[in-house]
Amino acid sequence: MKTIIQIVLWIVCIGLGYLIFQSVEAPIEFKKVKQERYAQVIAKLKDIRDSEEAFKTVNKRYTKNFDELISFVDTGNFIITQQRDSSFMEHDKHYGIDMLREVKIIDTLGFVSVKDSLFKGDNRYKTMMNVPFAENNEKFELNAGIIEKSGYKAPVFEAKVKKNVVLHDQPKDLLARENSFVNVEEVNGDEIKVGSMKEVSTNGNWPPIYDKKDNK
Repeated sequence: MKTIIQIVLWIVCIGLGYLIFQSVEAPIEFKKVKQERYAQVIAKLKDIRDSEEAFKTVNKRYTKNFDELISFVDTGNFIITQQRDSSFMEHDKHYGIDMLREVKIIDTLGFVSVKDSLFKGDNRYKTMMNVPFAENNEKFELNAGIIEKSGYKAPVFEAKVKKNVVLHDQPKDLLARENSFVNVEEVNGDEIKVGSMKEVSTNGNWPPIYDKKDNK
């Protein structure tokens, strides 16, 4: 009996030790997985933002259609212009004399491909709608429209994905805590997103650490 009790106690001790180890190790591993996946998700959101801003430069609006956005990147061009000052003499009927008029002249210098300008020959824009690590091939939710702010109408867009989609295979308790974060060093809320349908903004909701990685 003594031997059996000792064996049972050892099993209990090992079990408790494993649970303690997991309680410490699981959050560390979760954070590592989270940051690696978020970095790839945010990189795609930045590509979407760059493409949307280029689209707006040419079309004066954003698009909520990925097919239209990808087609634009594939075939669109930026116009390269140069602005210069000029002047000329013009007869003023009111004063009855010739007067100097100053004007600004915009010259078209040429065109540059949107694809080459933004992606430098990389074709990753063709799959920028696909959410990394998604279990069921989910795509980013993309929306665009016009809102009124301070008496004028402004075009806006928003691209986002639920954290649950990116971290679908992670412990549910840690994922629930992740979705409730309100912290300047974390991605707040239950979504990772860029832009806004309520504010005139093209910012993302991620902390600066994910932008610093671009500079490395």
